[in-house]
Amino acid sequence: MKHLPISLQLLKQAIDTANDGLVIAEREGDDTILLYVNEAFERLTGYAEEEILYQDCRFLQGDDRDQQARQSIREAIESNQPSRTRLRNYHKDGSLFWNELSITPIINEEDGLTYYIGVQKDVTREVEIELQLEQAQLEIQRLRNQLSE
Repeated sequence: MKHLPISLQLLKQAIDTANDGLVIAEREGDDTILLYVNEAFERLTGYAEEEILYQDCRFLQGDDRDQQARQSIREAIESNQPSRTRLRNYHKDGSLFWNELSITPIINEEDGLTYYIGVQKDVTREVEIELQLEQAQLEIQRLRNQLSE
């Protein structure tokens, strides 16, 4: 292992206090189970660590399983490639948030297992603004069409 210029304690503190949700997951059959979540992940989702460890992350999608983003995540995991996508997730209270999910596989040479580092960023506001812009552009086009008639 490469010599770290910082202590493992500082590294853990940095991860624990990051603004974005950070998780470490491990592939187990068809599931990718959570082994670690930071405090930002708990704040973002509303779930406490003890409620969700050793579960597959899919619980965040609730019943909203028909998303194209799920396929790109599955393909990235199958091919051990990094991935970044947006998907609809749900807080513990059931409210929707848009999650920009970045997944990076890491193969641990000591145990031969592949772990996944996940970074979750709440991009709900950005998605809402994009949808509003799209609606405004459609309305402008509709008005232009009316004026040209």
